[in-house]
Amino acid sequence: MEKIEFFKHNLTEEDLELANQVLRSLFLTTGPQVAAFEKKFAQYLDSPEAVGLTSCTGAMHLVLLKHGIGPGDEVITTPMTFVATATAILEAGATPVFVDVCPKSGLLLPEAVDAAVSPKTRAILPVHLYGRMVDMRGFARVAAKHGLVLLEDAAHCLEGSRDQVRPGQLSAAACFSFYPTKSMTCGEGGALVCSSPEDAAWYRSARHHGISKNAADRYTKKYEHWDMEMMGWKYNMDDIQAALLLNQIDRLDALRQRRQDLENLYRELLADVEGLDFLEAPVPGEVSGHHLFTVLLPPRLDRDEVIKSVQEQGAGCAVNYRAVHVLRYFRERYAYRPEDFPAAYQIGQRTISLPLYPKLTEGKVARVCEILKKAVSQGQ
Repeated sequence: MEKIEFFKHNLTEEDLELANQVLRSLFLTTGPQVAAFEKKFAQYLDSPEAVGLTSCTGAMHLVLLKHGIGPGDEVITTPMTFVATATAILEAGATPVFVDVCPKSGLLLPEAVDAAVSPKTRAILPVHLYGRMVDMRGFARVAAKHGLVLLEDAAHCLEGSRDQVRPGQLSAAACFSFYPTKSMTCGEGGALVCSSPEDAAWYRSARHHGISKNAADRYTKKYEHWDMEMMGWKYNMDDIQAALLLNQIDRLDALRQRRQDLENLYRELLADVEGLDFLEAPVPGEVSGHHLFTVLLPPRLDRDEVIKSVQEQGAGCAVNYRAVHVLRYFRERYAYRPEDFPAAYQIGQRTISLPLYPKLTEGKVARVCEILKKAVSQGQ
């Protein structure tokens, strides 16, 4: 029987052909395709500015640096996320401070962050998890109250909205990922959106060594000496990546709706599994990106055995995520214990992500559910 892959991307022949046109051209690095992508991406998110980068991690790193956050500073974030959210803070020289999440949704809550602010706190970096946005209006109030920089890890939530707010509209910047499992991809890649042309100009310089002229200016115009005006990094998106992304923007909303329909089907088919829990579904009026669908296995089950059984029966699955504070580096550096953030720890111990992508058929969703039910019953 055909294996059900955990994920399949949605690149089309049109996307590949546009990338091939770039490969057949003279200019491969940051050039006209990146500029076109940035314009279209900003329009999609109703944001004044977008900057193409090599990863969401690089985007978060640059945003922290842009706002002067570094050694001696603390940034409040969530332990229920991919490790890059925390490591970007470390790369800036600051210290990540975890606050436990809502056990029903896995999301960071403004009131919990408000209580955790210290004299060293400089920024808040919430994560829009699995496609659902955090309460950005609430976080904006907390940030204003304490004079903090508000940022967003929006790697899971390109298409989402909550309380009529979209990513990037209430923060200094929102950061995105174009990793292969994301709703649009160029293999690797990322971007940020921000509201200030001055900030965007800083990011465009910082992504390319801090020099005063980008590659397109240096190679397509009459030669002029360039200068290095600031310390920069190597985070610039290239035209090949941008070409792969450009037309995917047009399909984002339709593909998001397809994932929503598949998630609803999962919830219906798994509703009768004893001991199996769901994280909170999007509330009325909220638009989720439906990036991942994760269920919480019965607490006494051996998750590794369930994963092994599911995979042996021909379905892909993953864990998104083990809580960051239980990972070896963070345990050893900060002496964290699992019980320090119990809600994140419990989600991280029980969660298993099931296939969720537009090419998945209803029949395959039903098969995944039967496979999971069998694995759960055998493990009890």
